[in-house]
Amino acid sequence: MSDLDKALADILTIRSQIAAGTAFRGYGPAAVAITGGLALATAVIQALWLDDPTGHPLTFLLSWAATAALSAALIWIEMQARSRRHHSGLADAMIHQAVEQFLPAGVAGALLAVVLWKFAPEALWLLPGLWQVLVSLGVFASVRSLPRSVAFAGAWYFVAGFAVLVLASTTHALSPWTMGLPFAVGQALMAGLLHFASGDADAED
Repeated sequence: MSDLDKALADILTIRSQIAAGTAFRGYGPAAVAITGGLALATAVIQALWLDDPTGHPLTFLLSWAATAALSAALIWIEMQARSRRHHSGLADAMIHQAVEQFLPAGVAGALLAVVLWKFAPEALWLLPGLWQVLVSLGVFASVRSLPRSVAFAGAWYFVAGFAVLVLASTTHALSPWTMGLPFAVGQALMAGLLHFASGDADAED
């Protein structure tokens, strides 16, 4: 390795270490709140037009997959803009770190849906609760680079996920409300925490 390559590698390492010790300010309260509204809207639409979610699991899952994709796109767009504004030269490293922290939970949720739909469709009623538990794990994994108060949102998703599993175990049925309400509340809570933490002591600059 040439001296130039080594110097560049050292610079990348230093930037990564600085990013790891800096609070990430790329998540915007507005985008997060909108995703909660999207979750509630999806639940309402399904409740009105999808008479039997359990009998049409693919429609149920694809609707929520589309909502998740749109939510991720909104958060990504705002993340790019806020990171450039708040982190300037560290923006790329900070975004990479944020995605790296949450990505395992997101991939696990997608693969879990595919596996259950393909090989154990009778167990699809587990998905809403399991998705919420995975989101909680993603939030907890991200707490080290976010305001500490965001852990309350992770706790909400954790408790909500297991509560939904217990409720759904009595009927083994898919319900738009066991998805929409927990995510609407959870995203609203997350948005509020991010908003108030922007001026709190736990939101490090």
